[in-house]
Amino acid sequence: MSSRNGCGCFCGCICSCIGSLIGVAFIVLIYWAIFQPHHIRATVESATLTNLTVVSSTTAAVSYNLTVTLSFYNPSLRVNIYYDAIAAELRFRDAVLGPAANSTSPSSEFLQRRKSSDDVRLQFGYGGGVAVAGDVGGELEKEIKGGGPVGLELDVDLRVRYVLRIFKVRQKPRVWCQLSIPVKTEGPGPGVGGAVAPGDRCTVKY
Repeated sequence: MSSRNGCGCFCGCICSCIGSLIGVAFIVLIYWAIFQPHHIRATVESATLTNLTVVSSTTAAVSYNLTVTLSFYNPSLRVNIYYDAIAAELRFRDAVLGPAANSTSPSSEFLQRRKSSDDVRLQFGYGGGVAVAGDVGGELEKEIKGGGPVGLELDVDLRVRYVLRIFKVRQKPRVWCQLSIPVKTEGPGPGVGGAVAPGDRCTVKY
């Protein structure tokens, strides 16, 4: 009798474990099927740079104004996306040239419905200058004087919620966009500026 009872308990434990594994596998499958194949896509719709100047010394000061419009696309047929927060930084050779203004257009909190695109405008206003290392300022100054495009990187951190009825999944995707902006002298002053055409694809990592 004790042997039978022990066998029954053992079989019950095995069945319970198998049931739990099947439940977990089902949840993972649902998560993958609904959310994973439908990552956000991002492209640069426009970028306008004005008054870019570099004053070099031991430390350099970079002045500029930049407006970037990004298009975020939700490819899912079933899932809406709530954007809870958007934070962006502009970089040059890994050196931070400053965060975007707190105000974005539309608001950093908005709903994106299925199979739809929304544009978000980011503004960087640093007419007073941003302090960077002297070698970084020197490299940027070389690009400006070289006559080619200036290469900048836009780093955007998102906090989003994927929502399908009662199911909600929170994610923190990171968007990285390469901005290659051809610049030319603006008027009589030392500043340069330029703009890029739409269509450059950004990298989105989860």
